[in-house]
Amino acid sequence: MSEKWFTVGNIVNTHGIRGDVKVLSQSDFAQERFAVGKKLLMINEATGQSREVKIVSSREQKNIYILKLEGFNNINDVEKYKGWALKISEAEQGALEDGEYYYHQIIGCEVVTEEGESLGVISEILSPGANDVWVVDRPKGKGNQILIPVIDEVVLQVNVTDKKVTVHLMEGLI
Repeated sequence: MSEKWFTVGNIVNTHGIRGDVKVLSQSDFAQERFAVGKKLLMINEATGQSREVKIVSSREQKNIYILKLEGFNNINDVEKYKGWALKISEAEQGALEDGEYYYHQIIGCEVVTEEGESLGVISEILSPGANDVWVVDRPKGKGNQILIPVIDEVVLQVNVTDKKVTVHLMEGLI
């Protein structure tokens, strides 16, 4: 696999006896990624085994996607794929508008204040509701993680090329 692949979900369990799987999304665009007719690469990251699959049906249920994959018609067909990742190629990602970023572009970015003070590195992205929240891991001895709300008043500039995010610290953020 010389092409770059990105994880969009993980198969966490089976669902029912007809071969459906429960998928925990790790995608910015889950409805698009798990749409009927989409093809994904199912891969066991421990062994390197992979298999292309096509989505026959899809529905969201309590933040989990229930997928029916072509050719899998009972629980015995899908049981062995628990824990496997679902991936798309870099070419399938599609272009974004200005001010939009993929999760993999944000995670690993250094966060600095508008005064130039380094706060740490973004390690995770949470989606609790109205806006995303970036989890910033502080350097050792500098305190606990910081939660940065992704809103215009706080996030001033994002430079994915230099992996740097400039923020305005509102009162009470740290």
